[in-house]
Amino acid sequence: MKFEHANLVVSDLDRTLAFLKAAFPDWKIRGKGSNDWYGKPRNWVHFGTADNYITLNDHGEGENRDLKGHSTGLAHLGFVVDDLASLVGRLDNSGFQPHLQGEDNPFRRNAYFMDPAGFEFEFVQYFSDISTERNMYS
Repeated sequence: MKFEHANLVVSDLDRTLAFLKAAFPDWKIRGKGSNDWYGKPRNWVHFGTADNYITLNDHGEGENRDLKGHSTGLAHLGFVVDDLASLVGRLDNSGFQPHLQGEDNPFRRNAYFMDPAGFEFEFVQYFSDISTERNMYS
C-alpha cells in the first residue's frame, strides 16, 4: 500500500498552485476540470507526478482551522526533500517564507510553510538512512 494523493479545498486555486509550483518544480498539472459539488460549481486541478499528487478544489468558504488552536482537522502535510536549503530558496524567491523551523537534530532538518489557503507544509531533509537515527526525538 502507498499514499497516492491529498485533496484540499482552497479559496484561490491559482495562489495555492503558485506555492506548490515553487515547492515542487518537477511536478506538473496532470489533470484539471470542473464539476458540481453538492449544488456548487467547482474547478479542480491534480498537481503532481504520475504516482502522487495533490488535488486542489476552488470555491472554498471561510478560513482554514487555526493551527495554534486545538480544533479537529489537518495539522500539516509532510514531504521528504533532498535539499532543504534549495527548497527554502525557491519558496523565498516566490515570496513564501518559513513560519517555523524544526528542532535542532543531527539527523534531519525541517522547515514549515503556510500556503496561501492556510495549509501547513513540512519539508524535511534527512542526513541518515538509519531509521532509529531518522526517528530520534529529544
